[in-house]
Parts: sequence; C-alpha cells; structure tokens
Amino acid sequence: MRARNDPAQYDDLADTWWDPRGGFAMLHWIAAARARLVPEATRPDSLLLDLACGGGLLAPHVVDKGHRHVGLDLSATALPQARAHGVLPVRGDVLRLPFADEVADVVVAGEVLEHVLEPLELVSEACRVLRPGGVLVLDTIAATRWGRFLSITVGERIPAGPPPRLHDPALFVDRCALVDGARRCGVELQLTGLRVSALDYLAWLAGRKAAVRMLPTRSTAGIFQAAGRKT
Repeated sequence: MRARNDPAQYDDLADTWWDPRGGFAMLHWIAAARARLVPEATRPDSLLLDLACGGGLLAPHVVDKGHRHVGLDLSATALPQARAHGVLPVRGDVLRLPFADEVADVVVAGEVLEHVLEPLELVSEACRVLRPGGVLVLDTIAATRWGRFLSITVGERIPAGPPPRLHDPALFVDRCALVDGARRCGVELQLTGLRVSALDYLAWLAGRKAAVRMLPTRSTAGIFQAAGRKT
C-alpha cells in the first residue's frame, strides 16, 4: 500500500487515464467543468499552459478554442497519452516551470494544488508565466471538514471517486490564503463551488450516461474552481 499522495499512484493507474469508468472518471468530469472557464483565443499564437496535465483530459474540451495546448507533468507514463490527444507535452515540475515570463495567454492548474506542499509557490509560478490580461484557471479541494468528508470519507468509497489514498487531506487548500496569494501576483480570483449532478451520477451508475456534469454551487467548502485575469 502506497503512502497518501504518493505520485507513483498515477503510474500505477496509467492504463485508466482514458477509461470513462476507471479510476480517473471524475477527473474527466472536472476537466469538462474547467474548460468552461477557459476563454477562446484572441490572437493567432495564443498559448494555453496546462499544469499537471496528466493524460491530457482537458484537451477534447478546449480543442476548438484556438490555443496551442502545452501540457506539463512529472509523469512519464501520462505524457505520451497527453500527446496522443493533441497536447504538446513537457516533462517538468509545477513549482519550477521551464517557461519564460509572460508567455502564456491562459494557465490552468487542475486538481494539483492539493498535491503539493507549497500551493502558493505553484500560483506564483503560474502568474509569472501568464501574460498581462491572461487568465488563470484553478480547481482543487478546500481545507475544510466538508472537503475531507467528500473527497476522503465518502469519495474513496464510491464508484468514480478518487482512488484510495490518492489525496492527503493535510494538503487541502486554504481558500483565503489562495486568494491572497494570487492577489499579490496580480490576479483577483473568483471562487465557485462544484458538485456532481446527482441525476447524472445515478444514470452513469446504471450505464445510461457516459459522463456526469459538475454543476456550480455557491458553497466552495468542497471541490471548487477559481479563475481570474492578470492585471
């Protein structure tokens, strides 16, 4: 049994990245919700940096938005799958991005803040490579009892929930610190909660739907999104 938050789990589950009923099923649903916050390109050479891109689950949801989609990840097993789905892969660390200042029109960091010891360093790096006027898109899990209950107590025990021990609740994200950290980097974040559509989930369990919608909620105490534009 691996320790909680051991990144080697992603290699263990490498064959399930694109399995709609596999261990990463909910990541597909969250990626679709994340894509709704990605604006369309406003210039021909627009660059979208996808931090911790994994197997490239965001790609089919942004392919028509006009960006050159570059994905960064540490996993050698995930990046070839991202490439196969149209992502230009780069192997690297989200806390030390191998990109110049102000090169990206959009930076997305989905389901990764809760896996690093210093999430504000990730935010700082994301803002560094973001052009003025560019958009930062994040999603993660709140450092609350509700966030732990949803993602650990319940989530690890239900179909499509996160694989057991994938998360360490000690790393879940303080929302106020996140907003303050981004503000210091010139990005004013707006937060929105996400929840699974119960009707879609029941239909998915019954095999009548291929995917489940993640719906916006006013509460950000569980899974939440954050987006803002760099001034």
